[in-house]
Amino acid sequence: MSDQPPSGPVDPVSPPPPGDRGRADPTSFPVPVTDPSAVPGQGAAPAVPAATDPAAPVVPGQPGVPYPAGQPQEWSWSAPGGPAGPYATAYPGGPYASGAYPGAPYPGGTYPAAPYPGGAYPGWYPAGAGWDPNDPLVTPPHAGIGGWFARCAGAVRRGWRLLVPIMLLTQAAPAAVISVLSLALAPSGEVGTAADGAPVLPDGYFRDVLAFYAAVLAASLILGPVQSLGWAAGTWVVTRQAAGEPVGLGAAFRFGLRRVLGLWGWTLLSSLLIGVGVCFCLLPGLYLAFAFALVGPVYLFERENPIGRSFRIFHQRFGMVLGRVALVVAALLVGVLVGFVVEAVGQLPFGTHPMDSPGTAAGSAAVALVAAVLVVPVYLAQLVGLLVTYAEQRAHEGPVNAARLATELG
Repeated sequence: MSDQPPSGPVDPVSPPPPGDRGRADPTSFPVPVTDPSAVPGQGAAPAVPAATDPAAPVVPGQPGVPYPAGQPQEWSWSAPGGPAGPYATAYPGGPYASGAYPGAPYPGGTYPAAPYPGGAYPGWYPAGAGWDPNDPLVTPPHAGIGGWFARCAGAVRRGWRLLVPIMLLTQAAPAAVISVLSLALAPSGEVGTAADGAPVLPDGYFRDVLAFYAAVLAASLILGPVQSLGWAAGTWVVTRQAAGEPVGLGAAFRFGLRRVLGLWGWTLLSSLLIGVGVCFCLLPGLYLAFAFALVGPVYLFERENPIGRSFRIFHQRFGMVLGRVALVVAALLVGVLVGFVVEAVGQLPFGTHPMDSPGTAAGSAAVALVAAVLVVPVYLAQLVGLLVTYAEQRAHEGPVNAARLATELG
């Protein structure tokens, strides 16, 4: 070692003025002060005095205080009482804004997995949002098609013992009646062929065809309220079961009777509009059928402007509603096709005019009834699928649950 003093003048260091006593050098890291109350086994947190203390040291990152050289500006002091360590990475506005660094444990736990883009964890819903991710009827936002399927399956599993009799009495029975009526009133004359190959119509052919379609239409109108009774009763059963309330077959039909005329009227009006669309072109009719698919649930729960409301819901979340309704329509088409094939094949042994004799008439009626019963699962899928779709759209508009929907039914 050298005995010579360092080169250059050596000035005595004067003490700082009283007003600057305790002020930290902004160009150097402040020395962390250990907290005697720190948890053993963890680093001591720096003591940050209150800003009102005139002798408090200036912490880098506060307004008007520069960061030390080499310190990233996204670093900051830990919040008082936060995780241990003299410095902690704080992501501005992020999940670690309290001063914790990634991987640091919560008091008594660890951070969950990395969030999805947008900040939501799987199955996570904002505190106080009002959505119940376990609601048996209402699919919360962002639950996806899986949540929709789960609630449809749960509704059928809970209520099939009541829903099957309701669908048999109000859907299958009217369908079998219309089918038998169609067989009885079908035109009996057969189209012949003239010598020149031109078709020859039997006498009174157009009269018989007109009478056939008029009778079928009248039967459909008469049995329409019966079908509406079933849709209302089934909706009541599914909703109250999801809310944990008692249900019964008699109470379900009593509710259906209170809503049958209104539901039938709005269903008839929407069906007429769909029919007009089909007459102009097939695509407008299909479009209106999808847009008016929720008319029934809207009337039962809201009872105000069902057609306009269903139309608006369809366009507000076009892709979602279109996909859900398309699944219901696909199940409906498959079921109707199966029933048609079963009935067509079953009617072959009874000839083209099965109602001419009592034996063939009874056999033909039995085949029509069996075919109608086979379509009952499709009626269940239609009822439950459209109801769960409506409840999901209500959840996108605001917090709602099965109990509230049950109350709205009245």
